[in-house]
Amino acid sequence: MASQLLALSFDANEPLHLARFWAGVLGWEMADDPYGGSALLPSDDTGFRLRFPPTREPKAVQNRMHFDLTSTSLEDQRRTVARALELGGRHIDIGQGPDEAHVVLADPEGNEFCVIEPGNGFLAECGFVGALACDGSQEVGYFWSEALGWPLVWDQDEETAIRSPHGGPKITWGGPPLMPKPGKNRLHFDLAPPAGGDQQAEVDRLLSLGATRIDIGQGEAGWAVLADPDGNEFCVFPPR
Repeated sequence: MASQLLALSFDANEPLHLARFWAGVLGWEMADDPYGGSALLPSDDTGFRLRFPPTREPKAVQNRMHFDLTSTSLEDQRRTVARALELGGRHIDIGQGPDEAHVVLADPEGNEFCVIEPGNGFLAECGFVGALACDGSQEVGYFWSEALGWPLVWDQDEETAIRSPHGGPKITWGGPPLMPKPGKNRLHFDLAPPAGGDQQAEVDRLLSLGATRIDIGQGEAGWAVLADPDGNEFCVFPPR
């Protein structure tokens, strides 16, 4: 049995504002988050929600993970970019070349994402949310494959990717060289034990796979905070 991926969480200075941006871009439904902040429920096969827990910390560095949104045509790509800009996004430069076919944007709090050109073979079978692209090692790709029970769909030249057996986006790791990690990530995964499972037993299983316990000031929270082999924080919630 494997963990359930409940959500991708964006630490947000203005949770409601950021949730509204992503609801407009993705076409997802807004919902209350029982743990605080705002949440979005997927309207497609993505399989996990988005959460926007509040934080006072401003975004300081490039995120280690970002969405790759797909396009069916050049006009479709232009429409997605225009919609994101109208909602409060902006163009950014993260070192991409002038001839790149994908468009790099940031949401209103500076979280990077890409709108991929049509005809991208790697994301051909994926929906609008094509991938969650991560900076990370081959080891961490193997860890998350075991943690979530998602098979590897790419494992070459130290780059890895996994995808749920039920479809949805891929999660990819680009291999070395890795970006430095100066502090807590702004984006992180929220997990839960499998149906009928036990939170502590799932924490113990994840520790056996290579996770470590960490303290980010969570205090007596009802969820456990761990880090994967690359040091990326994630939370394990009690069963739903």
